[in-house]
Amino acid sequence: MNSDMLIRITRYYRALNRLRAIGLEKVFAHNLADAAGVSAAVVRKDFSLLEIHGQKRGGYEITELIERLSVILGKGEAQDTVIIGCGRIGKALMHYSGFEPDGIRVVAGFDTDPVVYADASNPVPVYPMSRLDEVIAALGVKVAIITVPESAAADTAEKLFDAGIRGILNFSPITLKPHPAAPGENPVVIHNINIALELEQIFYELQFPMVRK
Repeated sequence: MNSDMLIRITRYYRALNRLRAIGLEKVFAHNLADAAGVSAAVVRKDFSLLEIHGQKRGGYEITELIERLSVILGKGEAQDTVIIGCGRIGKALMHYSGFEPDGIRVVAGFDTDPVVYADASNPVPVYPMSRLDEVIAALGVKVAIITVPESAAADTAEKLFDAGIRGILNFSPITLKPHPAAPGENPVVIHNINIALELEQIFYELQFPMVRK
């Protein structure tokens, strides 16, 4: 499954959960096409490749589809993550309720500021960085979100690698490079999200719309 198809499957899954929440039992390809921003033909092709078959006039059973896509997306496995750097972005992510419908849980945060990790208003426990290895091992977490300043990002990533983290979503301004895997291990997955760079791209495309074609 390529990355584009994975994104579409994730969008189908989210749309199906919303439809089930409002009491619907069946769905048609064109309904999911609207949610994913593709054509109904693409939806049917994706499902055909995944060996998911509906009825020509009856559509797809929503509950059955959710169960099948849940397995494909690994939703039966632990979807826990931790946040490193509990400033404004980190706190916003800790309080964000949109993770729950996708089965993702923020189970802990880490920060270097005693005021932050002593704050009783945090929705999840926040620990000092000195307890990183201990807490990650205890929780069995494999994915972390980095929201630290640029100067601390590379060092933070190294500490996460050493603690056993295998996937990182990086919100810091610096681009983290792929970490070499030990023999017999899969490489660490790193996704870099530079918000300022993304905004600059939008402003550029607004100023020079022909560049997009």
